[in-house]
Amino acid sequence: MDPNAKPASTGDDNKNAVLEHRSFARIGFLGNPSDVYFGRTISFTIGNFWASAKLEPSDHLFIKPHPFHDLVRFDSLDTLVYRLKNEGYYGGVRLLMAICKVFRNYCKDNGIHLHERNFTLSYDTNIPRQTGLSGSSAIVSAALSCLLDFYNVRHLIRIEVRPNLILNAEKELGIVAGLQDRVAQVYGGGLVHMDFSKDHMEKVGYGIYTIMDINLLPPLHLIYAENPSDSGKVHSTVRRKWLDGDEFIISSMAEIAKLAEAGRTALLKRDYTKLKDLMNRNFDLRRSIFGDECLGAMNIEMVEVARKIGAAAKFTGSGGAVVAFCPDGPSQVKLLEEECKKSGFIVEAVKLVPTSLNSSDLKTLSKP
Repeated sequence: MDPNAKPASTGDDNKNAVLEHRSFARIGFLGNPSDVYFGRTISFTIGNFWASAKLEPSDHLFIKPHPFHDLVRFDSLDTLVYRLKNEGYYGGVRLLMAICKVFRNYCKDNGIHLHERNFTLSYDTNIPRQTGLSGSSAIVSAALSCLLDFYNVRHLIRIEVRPNLILNAEKELGIVAGLQDRVAQVYGGGLVHMDFSKDHMEKVGYGIYTIMDINLLPPLHLIYAENPSDSGKVHSTVRRKWLDGDEFIISSMAEIAKLAEAGRTALLKRDYTKLKDLMNRNFDLRRSIFGDECLGAMNIEMVEVARKIGAAAKFTGSGGAVVAFCPDGPSQVKLLEEECKKSGFIVEAVKLVPTSLNSSDLKTLSKP
């Protein structure tokens, strides 16, 4: 997979064009998981990992299984069981089918005409599974970009609406998630502040999204395990308590949302001492809300390994990976690498990517 691959010509400009788009892994930097609780967050995508989708015109509509992630042929029964234990039951074909359905229905409901030509849609990904880096939505996001260009409707579907389409596709499959990850991926890189205030969400169905300068971020590091936890199970009981009016959950989520606002101010001022405190506070609040059993011992250990050497650390999503900030620079980074190695964790520098929104995308943005 080429991280610098560029999409081919689109839509009616070239009926035989092969389209390829990519969508990067996401780090929820501050405020998560308040996006599903009418909160605020700051997120960005990273160049370390990505998913890509490829669309080729064809006589029949064909959703192409991935040769590894959608494997259905095995050497033995033991091989099958080992595979399911490590990779789970589902690949990406269901994700591609779901976004095709949601995209078609949205266009039909909104009077957007689609031509009747067919295509073959496939995907690839190098995003580690179950690391809370939003691997599923990256596949869906990349596929949506291909559909927008194949049908030449990019200018007709606003940027703010696209994360909802991605989320709706995942909801079709029972995936529990919020808009934050999909917003970061739709905006194609860059740093995005998101306000999911209840009044605005109920009025228009999406949040207020503000692009910030990605260069405001200090050097960051990603920590993850080769055999991580399942990030999809973390929200369940807390969500129910919040809906039932639990005062502790409601007040704690409100406090987490405020961290995103404080974080935006700290970034704009380049106050990285404050930023360190906010990152740590974000994790501490999450831990108090969800509890250690729900977060998982390995996930907590990743955070504690970083904090042990004085770094700030928090989950990138719902568990499986951690974003760390070493305010003391290279010497502290070296200590982090040593401690992670001792604990069996992988650590690597976060690669920042600028926003890749094109002129057609920017024209669909709501005016502030």
